[in-house]
Amino acid sequence: MPNRISFALAIHNHQPVGNFGWVFAEVFDSAYLPFVDALEKHPGVRVSLHYTGPLLEWLRAERPIFIERLRDLVTAGQVEILGGGWAEPVLASLPERDRVGQLSAMAAEVEATFGRRPHGAWLAERVWEPSLPTALAAAGYAWTILDDAHFRAASIPEERRWGAYTTEDQGELVTLFGTEQGLRYLIPFGEVDDVIKHLRASATADGARLGMMGDDGEKFGGWPTTFEHCWGGGRWMEDFFEALEANADWLATVHPTAWLAEHQPIGRAYVPTGSYAEMGEWSLPPDESRAYAAALHHATNEDLPERRWLRGGFWRNFQAKYREINDLHKQMLRTSAKVDAMPAGAAKARAVDHLYRGQSNDCYWHGLFGGIYISHMRLATFEHLIAAEDLADTALATGVVAIATDTDLDGIDEAYLAAPGQTVVVDIAEGGAIGSWDIRAVRHALAAVLRRRPEASHATLLEHAAIATGADPAGTTSIHELVRVKEPGLADLLQYDGYERRSGHVRFLEPAATPKGWADAGTPELGDFLTEPFELATLDGAGVALRRDGSVEGGAGPLPVRVDKAFTVDGDRRSPRLGLTVAVENRSDHALTTRLGIEWNLTMLGGGGNPAAWYEVGGERSAHDASGVASGVSRISQGNDYVGVAVETTVEPAADAWWAPIDTVSNSENGFERVYQGSALLLSWPLTLGPSERREFHVDHAVSTSRDGAVEEAG
Repeated sequence: MPNRISFALAIHNHQPVGNFGWVFAEVFDSAYLPFVDALEKHPGVRVSLHYTGPLLEWLRAERPIFIERLRDLVTAGQVEILGGGWAEPVLASLPERDRVGQLSAMAAEVEATFGRRPHGAWLAERVWEPSLPTALAAAGYAWTILDDAHFRAASIPEERRWGAYTTEDQGELVTLFGTEQGLRYLIPFGEVDDVIKHLRASATADGARLGMMGDDGEKFGGWPTTFEHCWGGGRWMEDFFEALEANADWLATVHPTAWLAEHQPIGRAYVPTGSYAEMGEWSLPPDESRAYAAALHHATNEDLPERRWLRGGFWRNFQAKYREINDLHKQMLRTSAKVDAMPAGAAKARAVDHLYRGQSNDCYWHGLFGGIYISHMRLATFEHLIAAEDLADTALATGVVAIATDTDLDGIDEAYLAAPGQTVVVDIAEGGAIGSWDIRAVRHALAAVLRRRPEASHATLLEHAAIATGADPAGTTSIHELVRVKEPGLADLLQYDGYERRSGHVRFLEPAATPKGWADAGTPELGDFLTEPFELATLDGAGVALRRDGSVEGGAGPLPVRVDKAFTVDGDRRSPRLGLTVAVENRSDHALTTRLGIEWNLTMLGGGGNPAAWYEVGGERSAHDASGVASGVSRISQGNDYVGVAVETTVEPAADAWWAPIDTVSNSENGFERVYQGSALLLSWPLTLGPSERREFHVDHAVSTSRDGAVEEAG
């Protein structure tokens, strides 16, 4: 009798909250549908399938026959459906109540849709923390799947990873399966025969071993070039399923739940925090990321035993690496606490739904798949958090709120202002500027603009550009083979900001500063008011007043200057107003000559020349991702007609207006691409102040909305 082995194939299918409908449809046709077509033709192949809540929702609405076909496969015992967090959150990032809530919501939906409650949970991005068994067990899950890197970090040798291990937290038991590295590398990019040989080499006489392979379903047709490889002329998956059936006498395809019913775990393991290897690389700062990648590559190629200790960074470090991710995460925590305090009822149910969607993991990190850089999905995540907070504040009758509180959990208070139509967060300690400006009626995060910063992948793009232009004759052709760019000249867009892209910044620039120099981050800052702390003077329902005694570089050296900033909030739900008065006082004995600017960084989702997103100056409209210059401006407007928001800005005295897109360059599975993150608007004045002279400047934003999401939702 031949040696035997079991094989469990678990496929995770996910589309992020906020992704375009055409993307859902395209990936369905190229990956999800062909996979089920193939399963129906190969009834001897058993697999586990996972569809996240937003994807299941789309499938029910747009492809209901597909759901029926899946249900038939489940009934026939060929498919086991997995659960997990409903909106595919990284569970470790959530409060315990939301961990359990997301897991329970998904389990209930799977049971309602397919008639069976799931035993296994897919773990988003395989981000593991040792506290997770408590929530998994509370929601009724018995097992989950980790990466081989997790087991390597737990000092489990390779030959003992062909099975399952138990772990616990506070006495709550969960079983852990690990994706076997050889299988993950071979499926579907190796030869089918090599997969079968790999499994045969690991088979044993008692047949007690299990080879687990869990990975994204999109790689089976949805990634570039994979459709032809998997389902077209390459027919890799058809060949693979045929091979599994042909070798069924010694190779049994199984569901993990069924396998556990007949096999004992290998042992108990306590797995440290971690994810897959690439996530550990991406969470590090750029220089350290490159160093880690090189060290891991060397250790892997040389098969060094210390490779098991090379785990890179910690997933939560994304909240330290990106201010924008931290702001998003802390807004989610704030919103979660408010929703939890709501009385039970229909409003709370709607708020919980929005909260869960706002916890979808995709914009809480950044790696090869875009993450926080995907602006339309980032704004969709904010949209749901704004909706949930709005519902909670309404139900709790919080009214106007003006408090000093640590919104970003850095140990320093910000000014938090909540009014009927808007919420505003002013970062007192970092330039006294606005980090968050949410418009409640249209659920739009106006200030959700991403800073241009170095990424580890940019070194690859620069190397590619140098080789392509002949500037690096020592370069190798492998760079050309590996690097894809969606448009020429992307390396020229790698300009980096020396400050966070908040709004209401006070800038002191050289008198000869140019719009291009400012837009390209090449204009030096003469003052220390852009990133340094202000002092809180007053805070009440009308707004917040700040002050800083700093300096501005003059011809004779730094001159003492005082800047007073007063933000005011006003208006109603559909027409909120935000004002800023800036007073500049020269407290030296010398004249100060400079260009004073007040900078606003706002997003109107204007990427790709979106015709719905616009600027308007002097009755002329232009795209929101275009650049422009105007003089003597007392009024300038911007908006997005699809979102239903417009901001009319009035300026006193009349100013020079410069505006330019904030474009980042990020890498994805499709290659390097330019991504609009928002637009910067600088309102500026040539300024000469004599000794002890003081001047005031006023900017007023009147927001108008054409819809109210809460009213529409309530029916």
